[in-house]
Amino acid sequence: MLREILKPSGPARVVAGAVAEIAPDVLVLQDVDYDASLAGLRALADLIQDEGGPLYPHLFARLPNSGMPSGFDLDGDGLLGGPRDAQGYGRFEGDGGMAILSLYPMDEDGIRDFSDLLWDDLPDAIAPEPPFPSPQAAAARRLSSVGHWVVPVTLPSGPLHLMTWSATPPIFDGPEDLNGRRNHDEAALWLRLLDGDLGDVPDAPFVILGNANLDPVDGDGVRGALTRLLADPRLQDPKPRGDPKPDRSGQVHRGDPALDTAAYDGAGNLRVSYVLPSADIVVRDSGVFWPKLDALGKDDLGPRHAIVWADLTLR
Repeated sequence: MLREILKPSGPARVVAGAVAEIAPDVLVLQDVDYDASLAGLRALADLIQDEGGPLYPHLFARLPNSGMPSGFDLDGDGLLGGPRDAQGYGRFEGDGGMAILSLYPMDEDGIRDFSDLLWDDLPDAIAPEPPFPSPQAAAARRLSSVGHWVVPVTLPSGPLHLMTWSATPPIFDGPEDLNGRRNHDEAALWLRLLDGDLGDVPDAPFVILGNANLDPVDGDGVRGALTRLLADPRLQDPKPRGDPKPDRSGQVHRGDPALDTAAYDGAGNLRVSYVLPSADIVVRDSGVFWPKLDALGKDDLGPRHAIVWADLTLR
């Protein structure tokens, strides 16, 4: 990833240019490879500045569950050490993690990290029954395919708690529906946290934001937890609007306008990324922004997801 960021053109520069154009005060990124010194993340922050964006002095990332060896045959193929045997799908430790870039400092002593929570320990979990692929493997499986963080950002008005995650796609499994059920429970963790089932409830104001990898209407998946999140009176859904993903000619492929509000996947225009502020926050505006693809080489793949943004005022 660091090598790609340092190239004079390519997908990393496309992403950096999009971030520079939106210029968020606080940015949560998904699918960012982790290294212990944050060299890749710092290079990306420098690239964003080079593209005319903000200088982000505060960076945060932790080793994700994706690519973390489990020691078990978690996918039941009879082999050990494959990418699906990691705690979350990944070809190496640190593959496809999360990161936060911020103009404001983060209270690292106040961070709560639920990434090591075992799936079996989530109240009201819907893990496969019988345990897949074995009771021993199921008991060792963490809930988070990448991570679940509660990160306080210190604003001039006080702390804002960021509650962020990146869920597994609810596909690529078998009749046990492992990924569909796990995707559901990765969203359900926030409901359990707000209900007080996982310790202290985070103080408002807070924002739940990240990649749920699930559309509330279309595509595969178990929608119960996401539906409850979107309807929860403790939260608000800005329902951001925006064009669907453009192709390299700049043309957009329009589908149902109700779905033109978030990330694109191979299945079409799906809403899978969310910014859900707590009910006490004033949402001034929100939207979806697709990076421009004209800087890509002919063999480069553009981002699969858009920037989902919201302008917020804390009361």
